[in-house]
Amino acid sequence: QVQLVESGGGLVQAGGSLRLSCAASGSIFSINVMGWYRQAPGKQRELVARVTSGGSTKYADSVKGRFTISRDNAKITVYLQMNTLRPEDTAVYYCMCDKYAGIHYWGKGTLVTVSS
Repeated sequence: QVQLVESGGGLVQAGGSLRLSCAASGSIFSINVMGWYRQAPGKQRELVARVTSGGSTKYADSVKGRFTISRDNAKITVYLQMNTLRPEDTAVYYCMCDKYAGIHYWGKGTLVTVSS
């Protein structure tokens, strides 16, 4: 089992910034992809950004140019720097990881609220 613990959520005004962190522990061998999804009230969970162990990244179109994902492989930690936040970025942000064997894990989520 892999445990994912997120931190860094909170309340911020539109145009502001937040940095989310997610640390993995437990059975951390063979982790390939780490990333972030989000779920706004009444909406489906959607990809925000993800990064492979080799450093390849993928972003949702809605966050390109505003959010940056990074990863510390030594600490098994993934970060999401969120700049120029908008009210529509308000959601619960979930950390995730995938192992090479295709096993998928989720964190419990951290709430990001952007006020207008």
